[in-house]
Amino acid sequence: MKKVLTFGVFDYLHYGHLKLFERAAKLGDYLIVAVQVDEEIHRTKPDAKVLYTFEQRREFVGAIKYVNEAIPYYQVADDIKNIDFDVFVVGGDQNHSGIMQAIEWSKSHGKEVVRLERTEGISSSAIKNGKIS
Repeated sequence: MKKVLTFGVFDYLHYGHLKLFERAAKLGDYLIVAVQVDEEIHRTKPDAKVLYTFEQRREFVGAIKYVNEAIPYYQVADDIKNIDFDVFVVGGDQNHSGIMQAIEWSKSHGKEVVRLERTEGISSSAIKNGKIS
């Protein structure tokens, strides 16, 4: 079984996330989506306005038909080392240091890395700012 893994906060769950999950699921047999826990969001971004709790976000993500398993994570660069997967899917706009470290770790451990571009016209940032880009 080929396992696919992706990470995110998924607070402002939108059509672009759905398309990410759909496309990621096609890359294997089993899609794991890691959802960041509340404590870590607040630790790294103290001013972040989180709309939903971790449990609510995990439930939303887990209810999507493309997702086989929704799991918690703290830091992508650390937690990726403890997850059984074959393909690491990264969103087109995910370039922070934790993601970059996770990409390097994945490549050095024989994992496939696939970067999927954002769905045109929508982003969490635009939604937070009251605009759809």
